[in-house]
Amino acid sequence: MLVTFLIAFRESLEAFLLVGILIAYLRRMDAGRYVKWIYAGVAGGLVASLVGAFVLQVVVDQFSNDIYRAYLSAGIMLAATVALTYMAIWMQKQAKAHTAHATEQLRSYVTAGNVLGIALLAFISVWREGLETVLFFSALAYTGAAISLPGIVVGLLAAIALVWVLISGTRKVPLGTLFRWTSLLLVVVAAGLLGSAINTLQGVHLLPGTIAPLFDLSGVLPDRDGVGAFLRGLFGYNATPTPLQFAVWAAFLAVAVVLWNRAYAARPAGSAAPAARA
Repeated sequence: MLVTFLIAFRESLEAFLLVGILIAYLRRMDAGRYVKWIYAGVAGGLVASLVGAFVLQVVVDQFSNDIYRAYLSAGIMLAATVALTYMAIWMQKQAKAHTAHATEQLRSYVTAGNVLGIALLAFISVWREGLETVLFFSALAYTGAAISLPGIVVGLLAAIALVWVLISGTRKVPLGTLFRWTSLLLVVVAAGLLGSAINTLQGVHLLPGTIAPLFDLSGVLPDRDGVGAFLRGLFGYNATPTPLQFAVWAAFLAVAVVLWNRAYAARPAGSAAPAARA
């Protein structure tokens, strides 16, 4: 449940934080009559994300051949690895510029009375994060992790509550610290997805190397039940990794952690992302 909650929380927080800023900005401009179009865009983005999840599932179900399904699942895991790494390491550098650009667009749409543009700003914000969430959950499912519906709901509600606290200005939240450490967890999740993708591709002989395990921890910490199953779902733990899988996982994790540390070392850990106040 923890990894499901983490992804749902982070993705929802990024989407709804921008939505909250747009709503607060409209009210500060004395243009509260346009807020309903922001809500319309949010609703549209959520529906479009669900449609995307359905389409992805339909596409996957078309592949009855085990080899092709392995290729597709590995491709989804690799795409999720790239997206998670980008979000965890580099996206935070662009957050302020993205927010400034969105609020500038909002001002121009309000001036022109362009309600479609206002709705589209919220729609794109929610839809983009929604599609990423679908991709991440699909990738996790292929690793054998259980996707927890309560985890998704709690993550979504927690993000909405935190955005409300931030935008209402009732309390100062160390958002920078929150993003920093959740980003580190996402880096570890991405490493696990990459390792699982390598294992899958070796299983269909697309990648070289022996598929005999480098070591076997099944007798000490099996990955199918108990703590091992929890670690498998959260970090992609494998009790019997191949040499190539373990080497790629370790190398990726080492490089990604260094990049993550550099990305966040340039700013105070407790700094918060920009948020307009109503």
